[in-house]
Amino acid sequence: MQKADHSGHRARMKKKLAEQGLDAFEPHEVLEIMLYYAIPQRNTNDIAKNLIDRFGSFSAVLDAPAEALRRAGLTDHQILYLKMIPDITRMYLVDKYHNPRKVMDYEHISSYIIDKFVGYEEREHVLLILMDTKGKEVFSGIISRGDFCSASLSFREIVTLALNYGAVSAFIAHSHPSGQALPSKEDVLVTRDLKDALKAVGVNLLDHFIVADHDCVSLAESGVI
Repeated sequence: MQKADHSGHRARMKKKLAEQGLDAFEPHEVLEIMLYYAIPQRNTNDIAKNLIDRFGSFSAVLDAPAEALRRAGLTDHQILYLKMIPDITRMYLVDKYHNPRKVMDYEHISSYIIDKFVGYEEREHVLLILMDTKGKEVFSGIISRGDFCSASLSFREIVTLALNYGAVSAFIAHSHPSGQALPSKEDVLVTRDLKDALKAVGVNLLDHFIVADHDCVSLAESGVI
């Protein structure tokens, strides 16, 4: 395994990955990038090419027996890393498509959202939850830290996330560190604007929750959206 002769190559590959995603690469380049994290400071491009030539394809490398990979020159650490990939893929697909707990339970959505804000009591945070056509959660995460009505809340970012995840419905929630789970006039106006922005791309904003002191107020139930 020879050392890489141009230190900037990995940086360029990672930059391309961040900008264009894996689809922009050939199979041996994907394997090359994967091997960055198991083989530091070496030319993993040649290693990846040799592995695919030896075993016949990208997937065949990952499916190859450990002993065969060892004979190909990989260490136990590198073999363990590669053999994890199919297992991680399987776990991901099972969790994504066959996990009943990911189907949103609208009856208990308030308590679910309250739990999402544990540890965020000192500063206002904004949470976005996206669902697919079956009501299954496809995204859940903090998308902004700061005042819900401030410029830090990007409608464009929310719409982009909804489109990227193929969402058809959404919940938004934000915390009130003051301890008052009551919507301000600005909260209501921004929520209505966000609902319109999502509706324009076919996504239904089902509700906006305000969380404070383990309490949760629904703007939909309050009749304001």
